[in-house]
Amino acid sequence: MVEAFAQGMWNADAARPVWVSQRSGRAYQPGIGPHAENAAVALTLGSMRSDPRFDAIPMGQFLPYPDAPRQKCDLWVGEPLEWAVEVKMARFRGDNGKPDDTALKDLLSPYNGDRSALSDARKLARSSLRCHKAVLVYGFEYADRPLEPAIAAFETLARGQVALGLRRTAAMRPLVHPIHAEGVVHAWEVSAFEGAAV
Repeated sequence: MVEAFAQGMWNADAARPVWVSQRSGRAYQPGIGPHAENAAVALTLGSMRSDPRFDAIPMGQFLPYPDAPRQKCDLWVGEPLEWAVEVKMARFRGDNGKPDDTALKDLLSPYNGDRSALSDARKLARSSLRCHKAVLVYGFEYADRPLEPAIAAFETLARGQVALGLRRTAAMRPLVHPIHAEGVVHAWEVSAFEGAAV
């Protein structure tokens, strides 16, 4: 799944998609990097569906949580449901190359209201979804802001709150955007600790 998602995102990026901000109307430089998370996932799924290996596998976005149907899981795979996946973007620079100071919050915030990768892992692990559950982080590498320290911090914090599986990783390079030129996808299966209340 991780390699397929990374390949799908790389293929979507190669089509040079242009993100246009709904708020400002500004068009960003071509590439998957500037896209909002939901839009990037939609482009990736579209690319995966055009691959004969995946065109018959049902998958989509916005799976309602059984106990809180207004909350939606980012990605689902299979009918009957096989995987529920929360997706988080790790983008430490903007389209113009300036640092994005909110990126670490999006990964590591302990507060549910911030909807971070960490709080998503807890939400998935405690949910009553009857399938495999995973957190997937896709991000972009920069020479002065590598992803690895932030990913390691996520693992350290998550292991104290959920049963976190092995990290699976796939690279995406080269990408077309001049700033978001190298990417990587990481994912972990998550579940509640054995015997923990759900």
